[in-house]
Amino acid sequence: MKAGAYALQEKGLDTLEANTHLGLSVDGRDYEAAGKILKSLGIKKVRLLTNNRTKLKGLETAGITVTATVPLWTTSNPHNEKYLATKRQRMGHI
Repeated sequence: MKAGAYALQEKGLDTLEANTHLGLSVDGRDYEAAGKILKSLGIKKVRLLTNNRTKLKGLETAGITVTATVPLWTTSNPHNEKYLATKRQRMGHI
């Protein structure tokens, strides 16, 4: 399915539009599962390196305390500019 989303992105759809066009969720990953794994390892608190607020919510729902979020920065270029803009503007990423 992800390959189909990439093909649609090459035709001009953004990442969100491509996933919804294929009947997929905007982000099909389950971050609560990561929280459960951390808990099983005895980890109760983390500093989370992410730009995705959904990851933060998923860990907190699983009972992990996120003491800080550290955003990840990259340089925009012609190849990733639209993708990064979609993540910020339409998906609420930092």
